[in-house]
Amino acid sequence: MAAPPLPAAQRVAGRARLFCGKSEGRTRLKRLYQDGSAKIRLPAVEGDPLEAVLINTAGGMTGGDRLAWTIEVGAGASASITTQACEKVYRAAADRAETSVGLRVGPGGRIAWLPQETIVFNRAAFARTLDVDLAEDAEALVLEATLFGRLAMGERTVQGSFHDRWRVRQGGVLIHAEDFRIGPDIAATLQRPAAVGGALAVATLLLVSPQAENLLGPARAIIGDPGIGGWGGASFWSVGRSGKLLARLSAGDGYQLRKRLVPLVELLNGRAGLPKLWSL
Repeated sequence: MAAPPLPAAQRVAGRARLFCGKSEGRTRLKRLYQDGSAKIRLPAVEGDPLEAVLINTAGGMTGGDRLAWTIEVGAGASASITTQACEKVYRAAADRAETSVGLRVGPGGRIAWLPQETIVFNRAAFARTLDVDLAEDAEALVLEATLFGRLAMGERTVQGSFHDRWRVRQGGVLIHAEDFRIGPDIAATLQRPAAVGGALAVATLLLVSPQAENLLGPARAIIGDPGIGGWGGASFWSVGRSGKLLARLSAGDGYQLRKRLVPLVELLNGRAGLPKLWSL
């Protein structure tokens, strides 16, 4: 007699939405929705920007898990979004884990999307989509950093699948689009000089702001500091009445990446600096 089929594994399903707006001279929470493993907490801060911390209570993701985050910033408001910890993507037995992020910023508003690193473990399968919709005079700082394994724990990502898709619009016009896809032989691809030359930690930062051009020189000084190590570069383009600065970093591990990533975020985020959780 054949053994009965195993029950289907439980999968993560989380969605959360936050809307904030300007009221009585500062940014305040207007609406908050949470479902499943997706939670949002708001640390007490004095003045702007409003800080929000995203939490996946499942403690990580694997094949078949789904997370969706939507952040809306009203006219003249300002928000800084981060995560409680690094998101971990574990080995997938079937299917892939997926995260979708939607950011909307009204006229004169600003958002800083600054999650901590995503750690991709061996044989993980993960896809992330990031859609940003900015008003014509809105500003945004967007970061995604990824670690393919943890050298300190003796872990390397050899096989797997990773796909990162960005679409950024300002005033309804597409101003930035990219698709980064790697796999199934992740380790071999990372070794290629045309990729990252063996680096295991990578990060992309995009600043959309009228001040972006003025920050290009200081950003390149941080990225290219030979005493810090790693590789990277930064470029600037005029976009309508604004501009965009795109920076990329790579390093041998997460510690080396953060040595340049932290001062770069502090520079590009202006007076708001780093989210409090980054310094804990």
